Amino acid sequence: MCAMLLVTACKSIAHRVRSYRSSFTDNAMLHALTHARILTPDGWRDDLAVLLDGERIADLPPPSDPRVRAAPSRDLGGAMLLPGFIDVQVNGGGGVLFNEAPTVETIRRIGAAHRRYGTTGFLPTLISDRVEVMRAALAAVEQALAEGVPGLLGIHLEGPYLATARKGVHDAKYFHAPDADELALLCAPHRGVRLVTLAPDQVPPASIRALAAAGVIVCAGHTAADHATTRAALDAGVRGFTHLFNAMTPFGSREPGVVGAALEDAASWCGIIVDGHHVHPASLRVAIAAKARGRMLLVTDAMPPVGADHPDYVLNGETITMKDGICQTAAGVLAGSALDMAGAVRNTVQMLGLPLDEAARMASTYPAEFLGLGASHGRIAAGCRADLVALDDDLRVRASWIGGSRR
Repeated sequence: MCAMLLVTACKSIAHRVRSYRSSFTDNAMLHALTHARILTPDGWRDDLAVLLDGERIADLPPPSDPRVRAAPSRDLGGAMLLPGFIDVQVNGGGGVLFNEAPTVETIRRIGAAHRRYGTTGFLPTLISDRVEVMRAALAAVEQALAEGVPGLLGIHLEGPYLATARKGVHDAKYFHAPDADELALLCAPHRGVRLVTLAPDQVPPASIRALAAAGVIVCAGHTAADHATTRAALDAGVRGFTHLFNAMTPFGSREPGVVGAALEDAASWCGIIVDGHHVHPASLRVAIAAKARGRMLLVTDAMPPVGADHPDYVLNGETITMKDGICQTAAGVLAGSALDMAGAVRNTVQMLGLPLDEAARMASTYPAEFLGLGASHGRIAAGCRADLVALDDDLRVRASWIGGSRR
């Protein structure tokens, strides 16, 4: 009997030791962010800490929680802590253009440049180009995702299935409708998010349906479509609109155009470039008021000058100059932007008059939902990825975290 009691006691002690060790090990993985004004899904909170467990947010407990007290912590000194920004249209940064070198190293460099401005998730964007360049870009993104390049979420192919009448700075010599081989390429199994911008007046609804059925996010852009054609494209699977107002038919009294269809449709999303150059602030305020809440996304359409010392770059053999924050050709055609996401958030607050919490959601929560990542990205909540950005009172980036890793 005594022997049995001794065995039982030993087992109990061993269990407690294992539990203690497990608890100690688990707690050792936790890190706490304290003394911040946190934008949660329920609004601003300044009475919580953010407990990080590796790449995820473990919990948002009060600072008095024993786990917070036991974990290594970083005092954010009253900074505003927001979900990390997600940019679905990034052509370049750090002095490089994705088209010029569609490689893993280019993707890594673009991501690092934009991270300085709070972007913790991005889609490198390929402007209309040869099919061989498209293949190289798709392969590079697949490899970069496999290697875990920080912040990379997938790829955005902006063209070449666009309309010459609304080409913008794209080279129309590459424009065409996708053939069967290209549709097969785009619809093939892939890692991450795949987004394609096309002109509904150039691509038939059957092709749009095929892309959507394969899980490709389809956006309308650089298009001369009328309202009826755009409406048919939405019914076929178009999910969003690339840089609303720019390179598309405008809203008119008797022909609502692409802009009218975009604002009328409650289910689709619209990307907007808030730099004061692409769209007049009054037009943006009207559009935001008209569109269903949660369906407007801040994008940069950024080019190589973002995060670089040199203001010029080459696109399609032509030198593009950045001056006073405007990227344009010698003829004055806008060629992307020199905007970063932190700047877009500031402009949305200061230029458009929106509250910071809504501007931040337009840069994080809404893009995540558009990309189908709303369950894991774009929110500061237990279980979500620890992709975060801390801003000071001037809305400048103080620090960022991607998957719990601070920069």
